[in-house]
Amino acid sequence: MQTTLAREIALKGVGVHAGVEATLTLKPAPANTGIVFIRSFADQSPRKATVSRTSVQATDLATVLGDRSGALVSTVEHVLAAFSGLAIDNAIVEIDGPEVPILDGSAADFVRAVDAVGVAELRGRRKFLKVLKPIRVENNGSFGELLPYEAGFRLEVEIEFAHDAIGRQRFAATMSPSVFRRELSGARTFGFLKDVERLRSAGYARGAALENTVCLDEGGVINPDGLRFSDEFVRHKALDAVGDLALAGLPLLARYRSFRGGHKLNFQVVDALFADRSAYAIVEAPTRPVRDTVGAEIGVASPVPVFAPEI
Repeated sequence: MQTTLAREIALKGVGVHAGVEATLTLKPAPANTGIVFIRSFADQSPRKATVSRTSVQATDLATVLGDRSGALVSTVEHVLAAFSGLAIDNAIVEIDGPEVPILDGSAADFVRAVDAVGVAELRGRRKFLKVLKPIRVENNGSFGELLPYEAGFRLEVEIEFAHDAIGRQRFAATMSPSVFRRELSGARTFGFLKDVERLRSAGYARGAALENTVCLDEGGVINPDGLRFSDEFVRHKALDAVGDLALAGLPLLARYRSFRGGHKLNFQVVDALFADRSAYAIVEAPTRPVRDTVGAEIGVASPVPVFAPEI
């Protein structure tokens, strides 16, 4: 069945790019609402954007959502990753600033917030976006692709950086709430010290600090506490992919593979999927859950199509 939060909870912090403080309030929502962002302003009425492919305004360095009037809220990928990773289908996200707080640079605080209030089951049957054939996007030696996969949502992410602390790393897992909590939610965003001034002069990274970003110089990681995972870099890229692919508006039944990807490439794959009506179907989950490859229940097994693509 579809899910939402059992009650509301608020988080407060600065945005990693704008450096502006904002309060984020996560609230329950009825079945079939999806994830909706509502931005409040001091000098105008609130505006809202439902998370979907059509609400995306930009994907440079962060994912930005908006409405017909323009950009509404940026850096939504970590909270979306938490909702997707924990199988939360419906929620209202109220925010009083331009950017979702970066908090510790990962999705861990959002996961703790959801766990603190609990998850409520709704009456509506859960729907999935089932990938029926391969969809692939290539950009300058990078690629992202969605492939048919019956056992839930599988993620296979590989990165390559010309830095001794990173090099080539790969993460692969079939997603479930337990896998997301344990393997991805704590992986933090990262950046390079040599890029800081350039980014800040362009209006980015103004809220970045060692408390919310893994920072590297030529010698390696400069954060006093080091890394949370030996391969934290690829795990964060995988976390971002979970959040970016949530822009499809429904959980995926698919295998996602990417190499040297990022926000822009992840969204381009979502866009390419919707551009081909023969590549997907919307299906409903049965009532009987199955278990993924690590034994966590994910609640999908041979879903029943409720919408067939035009072929």
